[in-house]
This record gives sequence, C-alpha cells and structure tokens, in this order.
Amino acid sequence: MNDLVGFIEARLDEDERIARRCDGADECGRWTAAGTVVDFCQVEMEGFHPALAEHIARHDPARVMREVQAKRRVLARHCLSPAEGDPERPWDDYDDCQYDSDEWPCPDLLDLAMAYDWHPDYDETWRLA
Repeated sequence: MNDLVGFIEARLDEDERIARRCDGADECGRWTAAGTVVDFCQVEMEGFHPALAEHIARHDPARVMREVQAKRRVLARHCLSPAEGDPERPWDDYDDCQYDSDEWPCPDLLDLAMAYDWHPDYDETWRLA
C-alpha cells in the first residue's frame, strides 16, 4: 500500500509543479472572471462560456497551492501504524491508520487518491464502493 502514498504524493507534486508554472502563482494573486472574460492577472482572455470562465478563475494557481498543502497535511496525519511488534495492540497482522485507527489505508487516503482516478497509475483496488 505504500504505492498508494507514493501515487498521491506524485500527483500532488504534479499539481504543485503545474501551478507554479502558471506565471505568478506566488505574486499574481487571484484570477477573476467577469462574464466571458477571465483575468489571469497578466492578460485577459475572453470568449469563454461564463460558467467555464468562473470555473477557470476558481482554480487559480494560488488555490491549487493551498489545496496541495492541505492534502499533504491530510496525507501526513493518515500514515500507516503497523501492528507488528507493538505489545499494546491485541490483534495480529492488522495495520491501521495512525490518525483514526481505521484499517489502513483508511477511507480518507482512498478519497485523496480518487481525485486522480483518471491517471493511468491509479489502481482500481483503491476505489471505495
């Protein structure tokens, strides 16, 4: 299941790298939309459907960076707490989530991975029912 953590970390790294490449992820500020125009802080582009313009503006690089940071904190909290060698655990061969004691990988990790189910490295066994 370390593949799951590696998969999530790799996707977050990709999200961060792409956001940083969008000229101004740190100094540009927030993208905005007005009607069919999206203001990318350095250039305005028009011709988008208003709903699409609003969607693009809501996913500006600054927001993506905040989401990556938040998801990394969730990932860090929900790490594996292996059972072997722990005399406090009354069960054998049961690995659990350090944060919520659910069987590992816990549903929160599986939910993080599901956002990337389109990726070719996504393992269908990670999908929650």
